[in-house]
Amino acid sequence: MTAPRIPNLFAVPELKEKILFTLLCLVVYRAGAHIATPGVNVQVLSDFVRNQGAGTLFGVYDMFVGGGLSRATVLALGIMPYISASIIFQLAGAVFPYVDKLQKEEEGRKRITQWTRYVTIVLAVFQAYGFGIFTESLQGAVAEPGLGFRAITTLMLTTGAVFVMWLGEQITERGIGNGMSLLIFFSIVDRLWPGTVQTFEFMQTGVLTVVGLVVLGVVMVGVVAGVIAITVAARRIPIQIPRKVMGRGRIREGQKTFIPIRINSAGVMPIIFAQSIIIVPGTLATFSNLPWLRGLADTFAPQTVPYYVSYSLLIIFFTYFYTSIIFNPVDLAENLKKQGGFIPGVKPGAATADYIDEVLSRVTLPGSLFLCVIALLPFFFFAYFNVPFGFGGTALLIVVGVALDTIIQVQQHLHLRHYDDFMKAGRVRFRGRRRYM
Repeated sequence: MTAPRIPNLFAVPELKEKILFTLLCLVVYRAGAHIATPGVNVQVLSDFVRNQGAGTLFGVYDMFVGGGLSRATVLALGIMPYISASIIFQLAGAVFPYVDKLQKEEEGRKRITQWTRYVTIVLAVFQAYGFGIFTESLQGAVAEPGLGFRAITTLMLTTGAVFVMWLGEQITERGIGNGMSLLIFFSIVDRLWPGTVQTFEFMQTGVLTVVGLVVLGVVMVGVVAGVIAITVAARRIPIQIPRKVMGRGRIREGQKTFIPIRINSAGVMPIIFAQSIIIVPGTLATFSNLPWLRGLADTFAPQTVPYYVSYSLLIIFFTYFYTSIIFNPVDLAENLKKQGGFIPGVKPGAATADYIDEVLSRVTLPGSLFLCVIALLPFFFFAYFNVPFGFGGTALLIVVGVALDTIIQVQQHLHLRHYDDFMKAGRVRFRGRRRYM
């Protein structure tokens, strides 16, 4: 897959408008992500995240919102309440048949989208109020703690979350790419520049050697290449669609196609789920003085064997779990049977579903092991080379996945433009005479 050339992007007026609109929305989002909430000492909050919050749920959340939580901005919640609400309904579709039925209908999907917005507001209210309580618990972080501060913080952060949700929907409808994914993408990329500056500062002070920097660059390039390869890799199951009589003597020719089963169908979600669980002991221990809880947190602390083993097992489990939710072999086999299609050498119906499920299980295993390597590699690398910033697998998978999806959408617009030009200006010779289309 080749990336579109830059000059061609603005040669298409419609694509140019979509790109400029997307960039404008992203500029507004990043500008709002630097407006601090009134009454909060940002320096105290930033020091806490730097010293204690990096391995907690607070630190993980802060990564997805581009440092908005550590800066206590009005857009501190980012797009995460909406993402959480979307995941809730996605998981609900696998549990409740009514929700699953709505997801398969056009009107039902519109209703679920509306419900997702309502749940987003509810989640944003609880998260904003919790952030207010958490900020008050830090000594010197709030000038005037109390009910008034919590009410203002809840109102401003909830409003910011709703605005970000609206901004993401506008990008999806009027811009290019998936708006929600792009907001997370630029929140993560926004932190690369400070990390790069800090890297050169560490080199000047001798903390990071030149050899370590070279190895860092080589590993980063190799990891990015591996992520791209695994992201686009797929196992193709051949499908045969037989000839069909259409009426009046017309016969539709048989077709040969395939079902692509991606090696990493679950994307980044297994790492997010596993990370959300593995950091619970450390998060609870940060805000508690119970000895047994602190001992549990020390046992499952990063760079320990129990942490690596449990983290890997959680990633493998959630890879299979999430793949089973988003990929249903039974429904796929039924759709093939209705269309008259079949897998050569496999009987339609239940046998086809079993075959697809078997292939999916085998393909998912290397995908889950790859996610384990991507998630654990930064820990080993940082421990030996004193890397000053986090180049984690979660952020990397999101950045690469969103970039590939956006490039594909841009290429589709360019191809559609070329096809439209051909239909408008093309000439076709028909039986020896030139005719205009």
